[in-house]
Amino acid sequence: MLVKTYCAAVNGLEVTTVTIEVSLTRGVMYHLTGLGDEAVRESRDRIAAALMNCGYKFPVADITVNMAPADIRKEGSGYDLPLAIGIMAANENIRADRLADYMLVGELGLDGRLQPIRGALPISIRARAEKFKGLIVPKQNIREAAVVNNLDVYGMESITDVINFLNGDDSYEPTHIDTRREFYEQQSHFDLDFADVRGQESVKRALEVAAAGGHNLIMIGPPGSGKSMMAKRLPGILPPLSLHESLETTQIHSVAGKLGRNMSLISQRPFRSPHHTISQVALVGGGNNPQPGEISLAHNGVLFADELPEFNKSTLEVLRQPLEDRKITISRAKYTTEFPCSFMFVASMNPCPCGYYGDPTHTCVCTPGQIQRYMNKISGPLLDRIDIQCEIQAVPFAQLSQMQQGESSAVIRERVIAARKIQEERFGSLPSGRAGEGARVHCNAQMTERMIHQFAEPDAQGLNLLRMGMERLKLSARAYNRILKVARTIADLDHSDRVLSHHIAEAIGYRNLDRGDWAERGI
Repeated sequence: MLVKTYCAAVNGLEVTTVTIEVSLTRGVMYHLTGLGDEAVRESRDRIAAALMNCGYKFPVADITVNMAPADIRKEGSGYDLPLAIGIMAANENIRADRLADYMLVGELGLDGRLQPIRGALPISIRARAEKFKGLIVPKQNIREAAVVNNLDVYGMESITDVINFLNGDDSYEPTHIDTRREFYEQQSHFDLDFADVRGQESVKRALEVAAAGGHNLIMIGPPGSGKSMMAKRLPGILPPLSLHESLETTQIHSVAGKLGRNMSLISQRPFRSPHHTISQVALVGGGNNPQPGEISLAHNGVLFADELPEFNKSTLEVLRQPLEDRKITISRAKYTTEFPCSFMFVASMNPCPCGYYGDPTHTCVCTPGQIQRYMNKISGPLLDRIDIQCEIQAVPFAQLSQMQQGESSAVIRERVIAARKIQEERFGSLPSGRAGEGARVHCNAQMTERMIHQFAEPDAQGLNLLRMGMERLKLSARAYNRILKVARTIADLDHSDRVLSHHIAEAIGYRNLDRGDWAERGI
């Protein structure tokens, strides 16, 4: 007898419907075709043990299984359930009339229980697109898969439950989640708040400007000055995720297997802080089975690199293209996978090897050459992609001992949201991809050269101030566009249509590392 069951193959964020064809004839052999990997080939033994421990017998027959399309590689253990159901249906232990209505995914334990799989959300989206009536997943993946509406999603604990359901047991009910209600309820809850930060008003202002314009930022200061503490509070002042952004972000985390149990949609912008020993593949993604890296897990959120010079220099260099393109293409001999990676890059570092260069309370023991070599660990092209560079000093005891709290994240966030709305209105009327400009621009940090001239040109006084600042501070030519982008954001925070001289002055103050005499200052 020939039967068909349906599941899905996940390659990157692309999902392909897989048809599993099972044919039983007289004999004792088991044949599996369709480019299944080792985990798929091992499924025969898991299926046999699971069926036996659930009171069923594995068929004694010549079993031929084909996984179509046969030219796409099938990887992982999520095919166990559709393979087992197909074999049982071909042996007439299960009614085959309902198999065409449902997509099935799940790994089988030897006791017949279903184990969670990766990529339940994109698989659910694919099942709806293919007009399936429902999707059957392990119970641990139910909240993730049930995010998709207009699709009946069933969370099953064991293969016995699936067999009973397909044989007509109507006691199983699909899971429905009020996605919008849960999403909006969790958007404004943050454990970390800027109200807990004493002092550092200038750095908090720089973080506000960075959040308002989507600018990359680096903080330079001595140990214990609060760099990491403030960076971790940055997501609390970023604009809330839209439902579209949340769905896109959740899919990436689903494919990577990073969603926690009982999670549905990610409602807050991700904050990723990889250790400085991270490899290139772990940072940008890849591997034999292509998985998203840290830059894609930070999509629509923040990627924080603490102690930036301690990262391997070649690892940092792979960030250059993703920071510009907002996507990463992983090319191998047999596949090409693309992951989105539109994120804010935030970094922190000490000013020198000992950490106390420029600190008024400690004596720096580093020579100018040592400081320069330390700074040279960060390449010019990478530094060129960081719009805001701010110095930070340790907070004096008098400010630390004050009981009065600082401005809360909620108040700062309202100003950031207002500035972002101005930018959305400004760029919303522009056609996407015009004149080779690429994807649609959403914030000032993504402006092209043409847009800078159109929206961020300063008045005569501001232009003169910019010229003087670049000459006196020995700023590099690459700082010109960055200053104008940041000045445009500062003007948006002031609700100003024009970029004025004081906006330019503040933006120039955020280019500390571009100064030609930075490493010799104060020695």
